[in-house]
Amino acid sequence: MTKNLYATPDNLGRQIQIPSAPEDDLSYFLSDDPEAYVPFYHQNGFVVIRGAVDRALCDRANAAFDAEVVPSRRFIYRQTTARAERNAFSQTGLVINPILNVQSVDPRQYPDFRAVSADLLTSPNIRKICAALFGEPGKIVQTMYFHGNPATWPHQDTYYLDASALGKMTAVWIAAEDIQPGAGRFFVCPGSHKIDMARNGGDFDVAYNHDRYKKLVEDIIQSHQLQFVAPALRKGDALFWAAGTIHGSLPTSQPSFSRRSFTAHWIPQSTELMQFQARIRPLAYDTVNGVPMARPKDLARPRNRLILSMEAAFPRTFYALKNAAIKMMVR
Repeated sequence: MTKNLYATPDNLGRQIQIPSAPEDDLSYFLSDDPEAYVPFYHQNGFVVIRGAVDRALCDRANAAFDAEVVPSRRFIYRQTTARAERNAFSQTGLVINPILNVQSVDPRQYPDFRAVSADLLTSPNIRKICAALFGEPGKIVQTMYFHGNPATWPHQDTYYLDASALGKMTAVWIAAEDIQPGAGRFFVCPGSHKIDMARNGGDFDVAYNHDRYKKLVEDIIQSHQLQFVAPALRKGDALFWAAGTIHGSLPTSQPSFSRRSFTAHWIPQSTELMQFQARIRPLAYDTVNGVPMARPKDLARPRNRLILSMEAAFPRTFYALKNAAIKMMVR
C-alpha cells in the first residue's frame, strides 16, 4: 500500500515527511496489550495507544471549553509562561496560550470544563496504561489543554519536572479531535531518552539557562541524527512518552485547523514530584476516579483566587519576586 505523507518543516528548519492520516502510519497498540506496548515504550521512549479515551468524552470536554473558556475575559494560568493571562487568539480564532492545570481552573467560572477534563485524564485506560508502564499505580502532578498550537521547541521534561526517582515520570498527550498533519503535530525523537544529556551539556542551571539548554538539545538532535516522529492521531488516541524523551510540537502549516488535546504528567504513587532536578515538592492530592490528582493553585480556594488577582494587577512586581525565589530554590 502506498502511504500518503505530508511535507512540513520541523523546529530546526529541516523538511520532514509525516503520515497524513492514521491509515498512513503504524498501527501501534491497543490498551489491552501491555506485553507488546510496555517493551516498545522502554525501548523507544514513547508509545501510541489507539482508542485509549472514549470519543464522546473528548466531545464533551471540547464543548465545555468552547462554552466556558473561549468567551471568558478572565485570567487563567497558562502552560507556555506558567503565568496568569487572558485568552490570546490566533488570526483564525484559536486560543494559542494553552491552559495549565485544567483540574485547577475556577469551578465557579468553568465548572463543566474542570469536571469533564478531570474525568477524561483519569479515564480507565489511561490509568491502566500508566500502571503498566510504572509497574505500580500512578498519580497526576500537572495537566494542560491545547486549542491552537504554540509550536513547542524540542526539550525533555526531566529538566523541569520529573519523579523523585529521576526518569520514572511519564506523560500522555491525548488527541481530543482528529489531528491534522499541519495543525502542529506532537513529535518525539525515538531513543533520545537513553542519551546522557548531562554528560553532553556539562554543568549549567537549567532553570535559568534556557537558551543554552535549547542549543544543547538541538546539538544532540543533530549529532545523534535523531528523527522527528509525529504520529497521526485520531480523536481518543494517546501518545505516552518518557521523562527523558526529546519532544515538542511541530510548526503550524495549516493554521485553520485546531489541535485540541490534553496533556497529563504522571509519576508513580511511590514517588514525589522533583522540580529542576533540585527540589522535591510534596503535593496535596484529591482523588478523582481512584487517581491521586494534584491541584496546583486550585482556584476553588479563596486564597489562590486572591493570589491570582494580585498577579493580574501587579504582574511585574509579582513575577520578579517569584523568579528570585525560584533562583534561590535551585541553587
